[in-house]
Amino acid sequence: MAFDYDLFVIGGGSGGVRAARIAASEGGATVALAEESRMGGTCVIRGCVPKKLMVFASGYPDAVEDARAYGWEASIGGFDWPAFRGKLDRELDRLEAAYRSGLTSAGVEIFDERATVADAHTVALASGRKVTAKHILIATGGRPFVPDFPGCELAMSSDDVFQLESLPSSILVVGGGYIASEFACILHGLGVEVCQFYRGAQILRGFDDEARGHVASAMIDRGIHIKCGTDVIRLEKTERGVRAVTTDGSDQEFGAVLYATGRRPNTRGLGLEALGIELGRHGQIPVDGWSQTSVPSIYAVGDVTDRINLTPVAIREGHAFADTVFKGEPRQADHELVASAVFTQPELGSVGLSEEAAREQEPIEVYAAAFRPMQSLFAGRPDRVLMKLIVSQASRKVLGCHIVAPNAGEMIQLAAIAVKMGATKEDFDRTVAVHPTMAEELVTLRKPIRTA
Repeated sequence: MAFDYDLFVIGGGSGGVRAARIAASEGGATVALAEESRMGGTCVIRGCVPKKLMVFASGYPDAVEDARAYGWEASIGGFDWPAFRGKLDRELDRLEAAYRSGLTSAGVEIFDERATVADAHTVALASGRKVTAKHILIATGGRPFVPDFPGCELAMSSDDVFQLESLPSSILVVGGGYIASEFACILHGLGVEVCQFYRGAQILRGFDDEARGHVASAMIDRGIHIKCGTDVIRLEKTERGVRAVTTDGSDQEFGAVLYATGRRPNTRGLGLEALGIELGRHGQIPVDGWSQTSVPSIYAVGDVTDRINLTPVAIREGHAFADTVFKGEPRQADHELVASAVFTQPELGSVGLSEEAAREQEPIEVYAAAFRPMQSLFAGRPDRVLMKLIVSQASRKVLGCHIVAPNAGEMIQLAAIAVKMGATKEDFDRTVAVHPTMAEELVTLRKPIRTA
C-alpha cells in the first residue's frame, strides 16, 4: 500500500518536533506534523520557558536587597507586568518561529490544525482532509487539570497565568506539586500576597522528605502562607475577587485563585479507543519500551504516555523512536536516574532515590549538611542550603543526591553525571573541593548522619 507519508506526527511539542525532524533530516522519511495550537508545545509556550523567565524576574527584589547589604546604593520600584509580558510574548514568538524553521528546513510539512486518528494508518484533519501514513506518532502532551467542584469555573490554571492582563494583589495557589510551588514563589517575588493550600501533609510529594521540608520552611520564612491538610470546598465570586471556603471551616477572599493540581494526558477525542488502544486511568497511552502502542503502526512519546513528564525525556523518547523506526538504529529511551529541578526559591535539585525510597530497597548511609551560604550570610539573610547524599552500604554507590540551594538546578545537572556513571561515596571523597562554593559540601561530607 502506498502512503501519503512515512510518518505523521500529531503534536508540535518538544518530543514530536524532535521525532519529526530526525525522521525527515536523518532518516530520509516523508514527514508531516499537525499542531492545533502553537508550535513548541507546553514547555516552550506555556511551561518551562516562560515560567523560568518569570523566575528570573521574581528574583530581582532579593538581588537589590543583597546589593544594599554589600554596600551598593540600590533601590527597586514596582514591577511592570504589562511591559514584562509584552517582552515575554515576543520571546515566545521568536522561539515558535525557530521551531517552525527547524521543521521546514528538515522537509517536514506542517498542518496548523487539529488532527485525530481515523484508523491505524489514517489521520483526519479538522479541515476535513484525510491523509495516510505508514507510522503515526502521538505527541500531544498534557493539559492542566482542575477538579470539578462548586465554583471551579472561577479558578484559573497554570496556562492562564501567562495571559493575565494584570497581577492580582493576592492569590490562592491550590496544589502541592512543583508547578504550584514554583508559581507560589514566582508570584510572591513579583509582589503578590500568596497563600498555598495543599490537601496532603507536605508539599512536593515524591521528593526526598528532608529536602521538601527544607523548601517549605524557606518558602514560609519568605512570607508565603502554606496551609497543608487543607482543601477548597467551593469558590464564590465577590466584588473584589474570589472567596474560598475550605475544609478547615474557614473562608478567605483572594484577588484570584490558581489551581495547579496536576496535568492530564491530552488524549480526549483523538480516536484511540476506537482502535482498541485502552487508555490508562488518567487518559495516558500505554506503550512499551519502544514507545509503541498495542496498534503496531501507532507510537506515542512525551507527557501523553505519563512515564516521566519532563521535556528532556520527551525529546529523548522522540529521538529514540526516529532512530529505531527510520534510521535502523534500534534504541530505547533511558528512563533510569533522570535528574529534575524544582524552580522554587530556593531551588530543589534531585537525582536518584529519596532517603525514604532507598531505605525500602536496601541498607543505606545518609550524608547531609545544612548551612548558611556565604553570599546570603554576609547579606544578613537567614537562608540555609541543604546538600544530601544517599549511599548504599553494600556497593558504596551514591543512590541519590538532593540539593536545596540557589542554582540547585545547575548543580544537580553535573552531579547527575556522576550518579549516572555509578560513582561511589569514595569517588566523591577523592574529588578535590572547589573552594569557596556551596557545592563543595558534596565532596566533603565525611561521616554519615544516620544509617538505615
